[in-house]
Amino acid sequence: MKRILNLLSTLMLTLALFSGSVIAAETAKAEKHEGIEITVNINQAGAEELKTLLVGVGESKAQAIIDYRNANGKFVKADDLTKVKGIGDKLVEKNRDRITL
Repeated sequence: MKRILNLLSTLMLTLALFSGSVIAAETAKAEKHEGIEITVNINQAGAEELKTLLVGVGESKAQAIIDYRNANGKFVKADDLTKVKGIGDKLVEKNRDRITL
């Protein structure tokens, strides 16, 4: 029984440390360009630029933005990004200051 408790304690500690490092990595990514005004033209940017410079946008969302843009034309306003599958109001708000047209 004591051995199982030790194993569970070790597992919990490992999970806590791992989740802490994941949070730290996300924070570091968001602060990577601190002090520099970051803007992204969502009507011209490629997938690499979108995923690198927009918070919360990875490869699949970046490609979805490009696919939507190719199928429907240019975005007229930042809020139009919510028309892209997988992108909601919260993600647009996180990036509002970065988005240009």
